[in-house]
Amino acid sequence: VQLQASGGGLAQAGGSLRLSCAASGDNIGGYAMGWFRQAPGKDRELVAAISPDGSYTTYGLSVKGRFTISRDNAKNMVFLQMDSLKPEDTAVYYCAADWTLVVHRTSYEYDYWGQGTLVTVSS
Repeated sequence: VQLQASGGGLAQAGGSLRLSCAASGDNIGGYAMGWFRQAPGKDRELVAAISPDGSYTTYGLSVKGRFTISRDNAKNMVFLQMDSLKPEDTAVYYCAADWTLVVHRTSYEYDYWGQGTLVTVSS
């Protein structure tokens, strides 16, 4: 499966952005999907992940309550709604797919990665 993330850009603190991940090459209905981010000089970290049927979600502690992951398997799309943005949310955001029913929180479990989209939050 190939993944293409989009929707990044510049936002002010307290604002919102919505990231999209478009999949091709396979239907994502059998994949757990995740959003990860990596800031300069830091490790890649989980932002959010969702089960193949969308019934289960998990979030990184720093974004819980502010970000929402969702998916539309019919359209082969995954979304990340980011609200109440903070400057520390500035990072490159990656979409990832894992052929499994189990939702993993670690990046090394994911087999397929998109190219990343940059989110910059100004104070």
